[in-house]
Amino acid sequence: MSYGRALSPSPSDVSSDLDLDLEELDPNSTKKYPPSNRRSILGSDHRSSFSPHRRSSSRRSEEAGAGRGRSPSRIALRNLAMGLGGRGRSARRDDDDQEALLGGRRSSAADDSGNAPLLSRISSRLSMRSGRSTSPEPSINPAFTPSTETRTVALSGRNDGSYPPNIISNHRYTVFTFFPLTLYHEFSFFFNLYFLLVALSQIVPALRIGFLSTYIVPLVFVLTITLGKEAHDDIARRRRDAEANSEPYEVLALGVAASRPASRIRGLGKKKAGTVGTLTDDRENLRTIMKKSRDLKVGDILVLKKDQRVPADVIILKSISADVENGGDPEDGTNGEAFIRTDQLDGETDWKLRMAPALTQALPASKFETFRITASAPSREVNSFVGTLEYPGSGLPGNQDADSMLQQNIPLQYTRSQSVGLSIDNTAWANTVLASNSTTLAAIIYTGPETRAALSTSKGRSKTGLLENEINNLTKILCILTFTLSIVLVALENFGNHPNNPGVKDPDDPNEVRSGAWYVKILRFLILFSSIIPISLRVNLDMGKSAYAYFIEHDKDISGTVVRTSTIPEELGRVEYLLSDKTGTLTQNDMELKKVHVGTVSYAGEAMDEVTEFVKQGFSQANSGTELVTPSTGPAAHSSTTRTRREIGTRVRDVVLALALCHNVTPTTATEEGSTEQTTTYQASSPDEIAIVSWTESVGLRLVHRDRKGMKLMSVDTGEIVVRVKILEVFPFTSEGKRMGIVVQFLQGDTASTSKEQDLLNDDDDEGASSSADDSGDIWFYQKGADTVMSSIVASNDWLDEECGNMAREGLRTLVIGRKRLGKARYNEFSSKYKQASLLLQNRDKSMENVVQEYLENELELLGVTGVEDKLQKDVKPSLELLRNAGIKIWMLTGDKVETARCVAVSAKLVARGQYIHTISKLKRTDLAYDALEFLRNKPDCCLLIDGESLALFLEHFRNDFISLAVQLPAVVACRCTPTQKADVARLIREHTKKRICCIGDGGQASLAADFSVEQFCHLTKLLVWHGRNSYKRSAKLAQFVMHRGLVISVCQTMFSIASRFEPIALYQGWLLVGYATLYTMMPVFSLVLDRDVDERLANLYPELYKELTSGASLSYRTFFIWVLISIYQGSIIQGLSQLLIGLEHFKRMVTVSFTVLVLNELIMVAMEVTTWHMWMVIAEICTLVFFVASVPFLGDYFELEYVLTGDFVWRVAVISAVSLIPPYVVKVAGRRLRPPSYAKVQGI
Repeated sequence: MSYGRALSPSPSDVSSDLDLDLEELDPNSTKKYPPSNRRSILGSDHRSSFSPHRRSSSRRSEEAGAGRGRSPSRIALRNLAMGLGGRGRSARRDDDDQEALLGGRRSSAADDSGNAPLLSRISSRLSMRSGRSTSPEPSINPAFTPSTETRTVALSGRNDGSYPPNIISNHRYTVFTFFPLTLYHEFSFFFNLYFLLVALSQIVPALRIGFLSTYIVPLVFVLTITLGKEAHDDIARRRRDAEANSEPYEVLALGVAASRPASRIRGLGKKKAGTVGTLTDDRENLRTIMKKSRDLKVGDILVLKKDQRVPADVIILKSISADVENGGDPEDGTNGEAFIRTDQLDGETDWKLRMAPALTQALPASKFETFRITASAPSREVNSFVGTLEYPGSGLPGNQDADSMLQQNIPLQYTRSQSVGLSIDNTAWANTVLASNSTTLAAIIYTGPETRAALSTSKGRSKTGLLENEINNLTKILCILTFTLSIVLVALENFGNHPNNPGVKDPDDPNEVRSGAWYVKILRFLILFSSIIPISLRVNLDMGKSAYAYFIEHDKDISGTVVRTSTIPEELGRVEYLLSDKTGTLTQNDMELKKVHVGTVSYAGEAMDEVTEFVKQGFSQANSGTELVTPSTGPAAHSSTTRTRREIGTRVRDVVLALALCHNVTPTTATEEGSTEQTTTYQASSPDEIAIVSWTESVGLRLVHRDRKGMKLMSVDTGEIVVRVKILEVFPFTSEGKRMGIVVQFLQGDTASTSKEQDLLNDDDDEGASSSADDSGDIWFYQKGADTVMSSIVASNDWLDEECGNMAREGLRTLVIGRKRLGKARYNEFSSKYKQASLLLQNRDKSMENVVQEYLENELELLGVTGVEDKLQKDVKPSLELLRNAGIKIWMLTGDKVETARCVAVSAKLVARGQYIHTISKLKRTDLAYDALEFLRNKPDCCLLIDGESLALFLEHFRNDFISLAVQLPAVVACRCTPTQKADVARLIREHTKKRICCIGDGGQASLAADFSVEQFCHLTKLLVWHGRNSYKRSAKLAQFVMHRGLVISVCQTMFSIASRFEPIALYQGWLLVGYATLYTMMPVFSLVLDRDVDERLANLYPELYKELTSGASLSYRTFFIWVLISIYQGSIIQGLSQLLIGLEHFKRMVTVSFTVLVLNELIMVAMEVTTWHMWMVIAEICTLVFFVASVPFLGDYFELEYVLTGDFVWRVAVISAVSLIPPYVVKVAGRRLRPPSYAKVQGI
């Protein structure tokens, strides 16, 4: 059998903020019941009332899904939400539907995921059905608000109907609300509202100009595209909702009539035959039914299998490994353990261990209907839960004998009522996935919008980029220009009034057309100049954003990159601040224990061989047969080594033993596909834990078994079990506590006698055995944690701080390990008080913490310190250096120590070579803080290294002064930061600078909540420097060209109106206006999204090119007014020369020439602006020109077709086009020669 370390599917955050552990809060619930040798909870021959046809079709669909490389239970879960939508669960491309705030680590602090996420709005819903159903589909009242009261759930299923249905509803609209809501949203944009008013004005005869279709068609075109996209997205959401809501789940049918057909269920509560208080029968009959996810209710007991999604928030009641079902050792399969994957909820990719309460694990499932669960009110906190499990007892008369109770499958100790505390370790929240190969029974306590996933979701919102805000300001200028121009033209006629109907010829002069009152003329001019406001601008920009997202996701160099917010890709080109986590982001989250210090000696590198030798001697059984090792067992008495070496050897052995026991790691064995050899891997909530256990194995002490009851350690040298312990308590790691501990009882004696008489891992003690320790071995409390908290817990010493500092300067993550021996009376006293605290519903956590501190966390014997290395990610050094050269100010926010953060900052090249690092730590006085600010004012080029304590002081007393100085520094490293402080820093920078900030973190949660997801940190450089730069410059050029296109035709209209004695008469009507804005110019203008000024090599070679973009020079008031002047010049030349060379008396001939020049001018202007030609740009130019020429014969209503075939037409078009295009081109070339742009300087290098 080979052993290997489990690799995480993707880097995960190892700050351990959210580590969920093996803790069992009720000490009395860890009774060691007789092991089960049942084969399965639900055997392979188990039957269901769900029809065979549907069962087989369901199975086929699952197999088909698996064949496509997907887990059948995960369908579209990355796009699903419970009720309101799930946080951290959506790897959703419909970002505008729901945006996750930073939850957990990001979640405890703010948004999309830290900071307390906001409760999402529940949209009105129209439930979709799949297949035929006779029962009405459940729905959620839009006004629903989650309960705020503690609930009591009866597992019999007889609960009141006050709980919401368990439906997933992410869609926004119903059949009746789609058009009202979408149209309201669209007309909230100024563009659309303006053109709606223009179109409606054509109903008024006095304002009618040309054909109504001229103004309706462009608006309808834009709305059709936008509404079509919205409908497509919502239909996709509905389909995902329907698929998830229709997913079948197996539910225990407790309390049903005996006449109903029953399924034979194996493994539910089987005990060893012949043992008092156990079931003698081999099977129990329980009926199960299949329910769709939307039909599940609070109190239902689910039967979950491997890779099945958890549809609601549940309490795990019972779990039996598939190894038992398949004939494996019952000892290893009935411990009530289940692993879940929570990456769709809290972002952690490591498996989490969950446990069934010992009370329900030991009982047959048929007794579950008598249980009641008291649970706290629904909450968005995914990492905490408080509840109790109450069992009323068997209810048998007191004169029943043991045989009678055995026949009813009731262990003797369960004849009386009992209650145990429930914690997060007993839960599985909605959208998590059962990862272990086991069958698990779980009771539903929260459904639909009351699940953690739903409550942790913020209200969906669409992000708007800085570029769009700038364009919006420019369009307001265009609107003012339109209104001003209309008034000026009417004023030039002295606001003349004409009493006849508008558009009717003057009877005194048949060649003149009057337009009525002066205010009517103004309105008609506003309509004529409506093309100045480019209605197609938003469509072009949105299509451009989609193209940029496509380019990013299909770039093979950054494969795996996902664009989840497609509305802001150009913002990647204007990032000025990069806020990065360290662990898992700059580092690989791939841990390796590099150094261990035992007080007098430090071991690292080749010296680890000496540790291996000490372990081999310390756990050798050559002199004691099969004797088990305990902390009090010393090395062999006849050893020839000196006394000093023996003492060091004993100390090393104790450190290794402590590290091999104090953790939350569970070994799992599996056979890889295509291989017959079994591989043992380690599963834990933190890679640190796995690294330490892997190290203990490498030096000779291997963890071979762990369950809720105990652990077994094997000597790698002999292959024999050398340590067996009973787990009495586990205290998991928390971000607040920064430590984890475990209380174990060592088994003494030889392994042979133990396996027969004293197997503590499968103890058959009667009632009360787990609430207090027996007399079989010593009890020890082990604890490891950060030096900041452990220094006050361990006994006084003179070397801890110094050694931790030395390791931190080497860039190692330090953990301090200590131990304490407990007397049995002392432990029993602790256990009693700890259980009482675990049953509290108010202040439970604080009460339990106080008990632990009183009895355990004081005067620990300091064993040693470990140093774990987290390797830097690939190409982090050149990536950070390139980003720094691109003008991006980088902040590293981490929870590590000052020395570790400094070392990583230097090694990762976050700090430039020779740059001074100014350290501010442990500030407690405001006067010292003020002095530090004064120093920073005089040292603006330094890197600031500040700890969380000092940062809190600055944010409280010198908030504005500190942030105004810090944002000017080239780099800042903030260490010992809490998640809340990280969120505060990001918010402060954004509010103070109004600049673009890029926050980057690792883990599934960060990925799912992000606007963009990359697989490696080095991919960020190409995402920003190449794709971000191109996206911004392309959007800027595209926006200006669309506005230029509208301005040119409006200037032509102005020239014609002036020549027509200031009368608002349309120059171009009908199809000419529609065609000009769409088919005649759209493809060439839009092809600018393929343009690039430099290639990727130059963009990476000269990152300074990126720095220019932060000023917004590509789209500014200066560039805008340059394009306005170009438009005025070209429009004046095109229409002015057309009128001069042809005259107004030949109106159709003049329109033929001017419109042809107008189209050719736009096509050639696009060609002149192209920096790098692309094949599709050439195709767009040629196809558009061909289409225009081909459409001329159909424009007889507007053109003089006979004139088109004459030489006069050709030379006039050529002359006017030359005069319109050549001067702007000459000015452009001259300007580039005199003041070449930066990209022109590096071209050709």
